[in-house]
Amino acid sequence: MISLNEQEYPFSPGHTIGALAAIHKPSADIFILNGFPVPPDTVVQDGDSCSFIQKGIVPTDKERDALLSARHTPGIQKKIRSSTIAILGLGGLGSAVAGAMAKIGIGKMLLSDYDVVEPSNLNRQHYFVDQIGMLKTEALEENLLRMNPSISLELINEYLTEARLPQLFSDVDVLIECFDDPVMKAATLRSILNTMDRVSYVGSSGMAGFGDNNTIVTTMVRPGIFIVGDKTSEACPGMGLMAPRVGIAAHHQANQALRILLGTEQKRN
Repeated sequence: MISLNEQEYPFSPGHTIGALAAIHKPSADIFILNGFPVPPDTVVQDGDSCSFIQKGIVPTDKERDALLSARHTPGIQKKIRSSTIAILGLGGLGSAVAGAMAKIGIGKMLLSDYDVVEPSNLNRQHYFVDQIGMLKTEALEENLLRMNPSISLELINEYLTEARLPQLFSDVDVLIECFDDPVMKAATLRSILNTMDRVSYVGSSGMAGFGDNNTIVTTMVRPGIFIVGDKTSEACPGMGLMAPRVGIAAHHQANQALRILLGTEQKRN
């Protein structure tokens, strides 16, 4: 067998990658064999993996889903595709979490923030200089859809209150708290515990500065409730929020959410 654009096909001796592309994707002008670009007259061997690309053309939803299913395995991708998460706060943590979840093909994301992109955000937040002044929700939507045009996004541009949280987020599978405001961190956890008994939660506490990577940990508070961070480091002079360590925490949060969605971690109720 050989793999053609992540789909299995029977192997026939003597075929070149260009001949196979002419059958399966005639418009292709780049030929990838086992991860490396090759000329079209390269002969394919049994077990090879071939990808055909047309430069500048965006793959269809069906093609992207097939690629993700091949990378993640179909059963896992089906669960990811059918899941909904909410990300509260779209700064250094939230914008990185959103990017990770978009790339793995999450079905739907609710993105909540009322702030705009400022120049001081760009040392750690996943925005571009030409997006300064845009609402973070709209700037992030623009960026995420470039990563994965298939995801469904719901933008929430409002100042959240504890009372408002269950009205907006009771139907998501996992809520990821990425605030930098300790008052809203506490309010969100209280709301989850008191009013959203089906929603799993991944919060954050302590990732400022450039301290030891391995002091960023994921801790289970109770089934379906997790906190990521070192729980101590706060932003202060000489120890600001910086992309590398914030990124470590963000990807802890993204992976923990994924583990919950895939049933690796015990969910709530």
